[in-house]
Amino acid sequence: MFSHFFIDRPKFAIVIAILITLIGVISLPMLPVESMPDITPPTVSVTANFPGADATTMEQSVAIPIESEVNGVEDMIYMSSKSSSDGSLALTVTFDIGTNIDMATVLTQNRVGIAEPKLPEEVKRQGVKVEKQSTALVGAISLFSPDGTYDELFISNYISTRLYDEMIRVNGVGKVTVFGAKDFAMRIWLNPEQLKARNLIPDDVIAAIKQQNVQVAGGSIGAPPNSGGLNFQYNVLVQGRLSSVEQFENIIIKTGDKGDVLYLKDVARVELGAEAYHWYAESRGAPAITLGLYQTPGSNALAVMDATRALMDEVAANFPDDLEYEVVLDTTEYISASIDEVIETLIIAIILVIFVVFIFLQDWRTTIIPAITIPVSLIGTFSVMLMLGMSINNLTLFGLVLVIGIVVDDAIIVVENTVRLMDEKGWDSRTAIREAMIEITGPVVATTAVLLAVFVPTLMMPGLTGMLYQQFALTISIATIFSSINALTLSPALCRLLLKPSTGKKKWIAFRAFDKTFDVGTKGYMVLVKGMLRKSWLVMIVFSGLLVATYYSIISLPGGFLPDEDQGYFFVNAQLPDGASLDRTKVVLDKVNKMIEETEGVDKFVLIGGYSLLDGVASTNTGLGIVSLKNWSERQDPALNIKAIVATLQRKMASIEEGIVFSFLPPPIMGLGSAAGFSFELQDRGGLGINQLQAFANDLVAAGNESPKLSRMSQGLRATVPQLYLDIDRTKAQVYNVPMNSLFNTLGTSLGSAYVNDFNLFSKTWRVTAQADEQFRNRPEDILNLEVRSAGGDMVPLGSLATLEQQVGPLFINRFNLFPTSTITGEPGPGVSTGVAILEMQRLAEELLPVSMGYQWSGVTYQQIAAGNMAPIIFGLAFIFVYLFLVAQYESWTIPFSVLLAVPMAILGAGVFSAYRGLDNNVYTQIGLVLLIALVAKSSIMIVEFAKQQRESGLSIFEAAAKASHLRFRAILMTAFSFILGVIPLVIASGAGAASRVSLGTAVFGGMLVGTIVGLFLTPTLYLVFQTMAEKFSGTADENEVKSIAS
Repeated sequence: MFSHFFIDRPKFAIVIAILITLIGVISLPMLPVESMPDITPPTVSVTANFPGADATTMEQSVAIPIESEVNGVEDMIYMSSKSSSDGSLALTVTFDIGTNIDMATVLTQNRVGIAEPKLPEEVKRQGVKVEKQSTALVGAISLFSPDGTYDELFISNYISTRLYDEMIRVNGVGKVTVFGAKDFAMRIWLNPEQLKARNLIPDDVIAAIKQQNVQVAGGSIGAPPNSGGLNFQYNVLVQGRLSSVEQFENIIIKTGDKGDVLYLKDVARVELGAEAYHWYAESRGAPAITLGLYQTPGSNALAVMDATRALMDEVAANFPDDLEYEVVLDTTEYISASIDEVIETLIIAIILVIFVVFIFLQDWRTTIIPAITIPVSLIGTFSVMLMLGMSINNLTLFGLVLVIGIVVDDAIIVVENTVRLMDEKGWDSRTAIREAMIEITGPVVATTAVLLAVFVPTLMMPGLTGMLYQQFALTISIATIFSSINALTLSPALCRLLLKPSTGKKKWIAFRAFDKTFDVGTKGYMVLVKGMLRKSWLVMIVFSGLLVATYYSIISLPGGFLPDEDQGYFFVNAQLPDGASLDRTKVVLDKVNKMIEETEGVDKFVLIGGYSLLDGVASTNTGLGIVSLKNWSERQDPALNIKAIVATLQRKMASIEEGIVFSFLPPPIMGLGSAAGFSFELQDRGGLGINQLQAFANDLVAAGNESPKLSRMSQGLRATVPQLYLDIDRTKAQVYNVPMNSLFNTLGTSLGSAYVNDFNLFSKTWRVTAQADEQFRNRPEDILNLEVRSAGGDMVPLGSLATLEQQVGPLFINRFNLFPTSTITGEPGPGVSTGVAILEMQRLAEELLPVSMGYQWSGVTYQQIAAGNMAPIIFGLAFIFVYLFLVAQYESWTIPFSVLLAVPMAILGAGVFSAYRGLDNNVYTQIGLVLLIALVAKSSIMIVEFAKQQRESGLSIFEAAAKASHLRFRAILMTAFSFILGVIPLVIASGAGAASRVSLGTAVFGGMLVGTIVGLFLTPTLYLVFQTMAEKFSGTADENEVKSIAS
């Protein structure tokens, strides 16, 4: 036999164990550390700009042509776009998980290239950018001046010239968003009155700037080819591109017949100002600029933030006085804290498992054998994880915690059986272990194969849920394989070396009390088992009722996907009435600032005016807050968990009357949406118009907020933002001989800012922009006072050619999969799961929406629905795989049922315990249920395998079942309680990542507890029933035993 080789050569087995451990130790530091594996769908962004264009113009002339070509690009699952009134388009194409992001970017770029000829010339001149998108925000850093020495313009450009380029080069940083950015720009503030007095229009000024601010090459003197004899060669330098305010002021706009010169400073105010003024940021009440850091797909978040902090420390050493920085958000703190919590759980679980083993075996020599197998199996797992490209994350660590009770099982079986033979037969350790391995090699291999068979279907599961299952399944499978190797090699060798025959020495009083209690319990157990064997028909009736209870315990659990965690930070969204100015937004955010400062548990925060994270657009009537909380160790009080803090702050912010201000949690997985909860995409598929789309969206939100199953419902579409419509009389324009392109250019430049060209300063390139000065664009009538020039040279006021009308229109237009869309976000109501919330939204949509309105899901919700129908399939396949293996193992189609039918009792326990604790049936619960199939089957196999051996030795089926139950009772209880106590730290978890640990721990704890207790009594009866059926069908059954079952 295989194990006998290692019994005879124990040092060989020890060397194998040392090598497994050594390779694992070497592999461990090489494994990346992260909260979750790289499971976010790859995304590619397409951005374009059309200065001066409104949202509708952007949609019609830019978004639709690009979307029409990009639609259906290979492996795309959906796409969404946002056309904004600031003349920007942001299209995001989301691809299936596992798609090569670089290839997806190339394919998208090719599609965009096809659409480019259809785009406006100005859009093509600005450029259409296609790049792989970084959606996972890993941190935010604010630079501010506590005493107000420096304003936002200085801080922003200090970042641009001294920090940004360094930051973007940090390995793993994919994108840096500068919130509140005010990059340098040479602002040409035009004076329309001065232009009118000199018979000029903005186009004349722009032409002069383009002509005189140009990069030129002066050539050289004496450069070859020449006739020879020249001693020197000189480069010719000329003033081409300008760089200072004075140089731009002296640009010549026009010259007169008498030699008089008109300079730019005569018709405009020139300023080295900011390119954008539509937003701002504040940190600790001081003006600030905030850097949002996004990691590249596949990078290590911990390494990214470590490198970023090191860079900031290095750069900050050269900061001027009164310029400071603060890391206002570091999402890796949650990663580190949650992993530390799981590692602590792992250590506690190991201690508890060893304690249980010691209580049952009552000898340090016997205890040390299974105790040694734990680190060998766990550490050895790291080497295979490295080869498979896995990482140290919450899922793999969960697997290691749960596998502790599994890896110790095989060693316990070896030790317990050896000790039993030594005590019963009086054999020495070598003889006993040789005989023991003959008896238990089959069960050890069988139980390992069953566990591996359970997880085979999960390896074929697609999508995000499949990847979550696979991380967990691979970790447990690898550790279990190492455990089986140890059970067949190391454990027998250690048994020979360490175990000694019983000396008859009196045991400790605690052990004697335990043994006495256990003996009484064993006798009571056998009385019940034999009674149930005699009344097997009654047991099967009761069992049928329990099967029904199992079904209802699972379907009554509300469906979920991923539980919301206390990640140590949250966001605040401020929404003022449409058209509200940035000044009004600042008043509201100042109130929010004070409320956050007074909220207990808050550590640091930054407020950004003019930007909405939920809508993803810059708008003067919106605001964003990023709030980081104190460490979890400082928030042990339930009143200081994140949901309690958010609720407290929400009650305060409800008093703000000037707008709607609310807080929301981040998504459970970075990169999957911008907030926790669900994302519902309401689509106008019938062309009803943007106003009708908003009306139906508002109806859905109102109905949702009235439903107890939904909460915090909101939608971002604003179709009634106050706007001015300039109705141009084109007939009059022709009569006055005014070119329409000149009219539109004057309008766009004066009111919308025109990008002229570039200039150089501080070794960087900045934009030159022209726009009417503020006093000429503050009132609606200022538009009519602008003047254009006719082809004959006469100046014509716009008021002579056009009229103004007050209208309403959208601030931005969202599109989802080619249709205008309103994105509705929300969260489940208190005590309601996401699955129930999704069903409620679908019900409301069916009740309230016409046929011409449709809907789809995005973000985490899309992944949840995509995976929703997979769990029952996976469970079914797991049962089938285990059943087929057991059929091959026992050469019987009926005996495997005596193993598998104990599994529903574990599922009943998981359902009841999860329901009692108010948990939902989420991914972690489902992972636990799959694991329970293997765990309970493993215990049942021990009884069935020994009963099979006893039957083959000549005992009746009744006697075989009873004797197997007696023989394996102690071992099963020992292995079961080792596992059950090992997962208690998960059940009572708190702190970072506690929600997922509690979901998983509760399911496996309840399932294993009920499954073990019921299985100990049920499995012998099931064996009796199905073994009798098998023998009856084969014609070898004892008629008396058949009659005893029927009676």
